[in-house]
Amino acid sequence: MPTYLDSIVTAHRVAARGELRSLGALIASASNLPPARGFRDAVATADGLAIIAEIKRRSPSKGDLNVNLDPADLAMTYEDGGAACLSVLTDRQFFGGSASDLTEARAVTKLPVLRKDFTVAPHDVCDARLMGADCVLLIVAALNPGELRDFLGVATEVGLDALVEVHDEPELELALEIGATLIGVNQRDLFTFQVDHERALRLAAAIPDGVVKVAESGVRGGADARALHDAGYHAVLVGETLVTAADPVHAIHELRGEVHD
Repeated sequence: MPTYLDSIVTAHRVAARGELRSLGALIASASNLPPARGFRDAVATADGLAIIAEIKRRSPSKGDLNVNLDPADLAMTYEDGGAACLSVLTDRQFFGGSASDLTEARAVTKLPVLRKDFTVAPHDVCDARLMGADCVLLIVAALNPGELRDFLGVATEVGLDALVEVHDEPELELALEIGATLIGVNQRDLFTFQVDHERALRLAAAIPDGVVKVAESGVRGGADARALHDAGYHAVLVGETLVTAADPVHAIHELRGEVHD
């Protein structure tokens, strides 16, 4: 049965077939940039639960969330609230994002930034670095083992961290086999699109020490965040809850357990 992810990844793979740029030249350009900010380190060394605050205009499942957001303004607000890192959607077709959303957000803060997109080619990894990202997303469900290994290698070569996203135990096993040291567990079921909190709690116990753990999707407030932190997660990646919040600063404080629900 096709998943919601399939149509998105297919569209990106079709676009990638038209790629004419030299990969070697892209890697050379990306490798010559100043050092990235250290996304994994920022999560691993955060005081308490790290919040990866997302800039996200819309989603395929929920439609418009905050289509007219100002990425620079929201990035500064997130930093003021105590976020450890930013995540910025750059997919235009399905999420309404763009590379400029990322560059504008990163320019006004000191926070490391994840390019949240659907990486299907090594050129995508280089593009993430060239647009200013400090971390790239690799979704195990969207890639074969060879691609995962190759893209992680390119990320390392150009100085990027890689958040390797898994949905279940076999995907986690593959992520560990390729040497992932920053793993995100997506709580959203690929088939039903429903959030399954038990998934994240179950997988946390299977992720070894030394791997930085991030819980993704469906984190609605302080109670969810506390449960995930107690389960061993270093960070939660939060999008919808923050981009729709009347007061994102207060929402981040709540996620970090600094105010009562």
